[in-house]
Amino acid sequence: MDKNDNVQAPPATGESSVADTQSTAAATSTPATALATPGFLQNVQQRLESMGDDLDLGALLAGSLPAEVVRRVNALRNIQVEHHKIEANFFEEVHALECRYLSKYKPLYEKRLNIVKGAYEPTDAEAKCAFDEDEADEEAKKAAEAGEKSDEKKKDEEKAVGIPEFWLQVFKNSDALSELIKEHDEPVLKHLIDVRLAMQDDAQYKGFTIEFEFTSNEYFSNTILTKSYELRTGPDETEPLSYEGPEIIKSKGCEIQWNKGKNITIKMVKKRQKHKSRGTIRVVTKEVQTESFFNFFTPPTVPEDADADLEDNEELQSLAADFEIGHMLRDSIVPKAVLYYTGEAGDEDDGEFDEDEDDEDDDDDDEDEDPEEDEDEGHHHHHHGGGKGGHHHGGGGGKHGPPGGSQGKPKGGKHGSAGGANGAGQQPECKQQ
Repeated sequence: MDKNDNVQAPPATGESSVADTQSTAAATSTPATALATPGFLQNVQQRLESMGDDLDLGALLAGSLPAEVVRRVNALRNIQVEHHKIEANFFEEVHALECRYLSKYKPLYEKRLNIVKGAYEPTDAEAKCAFDEDEADEEAKKAAEAGEKSDEKKKDEEKAVGIPEFWLQVFKNSDALSELIKEHDEPVLKHLIDVRLAMQDDAQYKGFTIEFEFTSNEYFSNTILTKSYELRTGPDETEPLSYEGPEIIKSKGCEIQWNKGKNITIKMVKKRQKHKSRGTIRVVTKEVQTESFFNFFTPPTVPEDADADLEDNEELQSLAADFEIGHMLRDSIVPKAVLYYTGEAGDEDDGEFDEDEDDEDDDDDDEDEDPEEDEDEGHHHHHHGGGKGGHHHGGGGGKHGPPGGSQGKPKGGKHGSAGGANGAGQQPECKQQ
């Protein structure tokens, strides 16, 4: 029985349904007298906890409570559903508010972009942090004592344009993103000059898009890469009582237009194949997928089996990690990029990214011996480890909660407001997958 189905009262047969841990007298009592049994409700709670995911709430209550109490419990559950509907309206209004505030953030993010890429030089007043005056004075004294700057340092400062490798450093200072960045990703990410947000809020679609802007480079022809996330703000109709706030339900990447020979998400490996009958050996070259940050733009798909076990399903684990990274970019990394750059901020929910221990030895040998019939072997797909799929957002991404309501953060932790702006959108973007 589904845990959200109405609970049916037991037939009035008077047979026992009380747990074995109760006394003999209580075990043979009727449901009406069971309520008066010392420790009865505590025992029911223990049974609820022990049953876990196998919980059959209807059978448990029907076998433990009088019919009139079961009816009242069902009425309370229906009230809870109505509460969730009102709560969903609250979150929808918060999401709409965040969308409106993007216009206020936009000038700030545009100025940040111009400083990073060297298109704007901040004034002395803009570059002075009043809250760091004591520290700045101390640095000035040290500089004066050291005398004039060396000629080499002066030359370096003259060469520097904007803030070189700003976003690469931001990503490397995030535990979650640094795990995705491989050595061959860094030369490409040095061309990343902006990461911004666009929010969608209409009757048919609610969500957000993360836009990654790159300077012209030798690796791909795209100027902007995108990653979109779709939100569900209301309860799931099939499980309304499990509602915990807005959640990401789907993500969509884009097609990267790699230049010939520059696709860092794949590598060519040589395979030795032995003919079954003749015993001859030939060497073939195959294309296999390798680990890369840019696999982020080819997200995993939602598995058809919604009841699949997370621990046994790599697709679910990859999907959960993808959703979590999208949330972190939206709510923390993009709004507080400079604090990640300086190391003053870190991932708010490091606990959501468990370290995986791999006991298997790494195999760096690119030559394997395969049976000849395996020549058309499929590509290997990179998976991101992570938590549970269907990522929940408190207050549609903000640290908000309705009066007396849930902030909806059991899987997603704290959710700062989404401070992004659409920014410049004239450049050619990559195609959505």
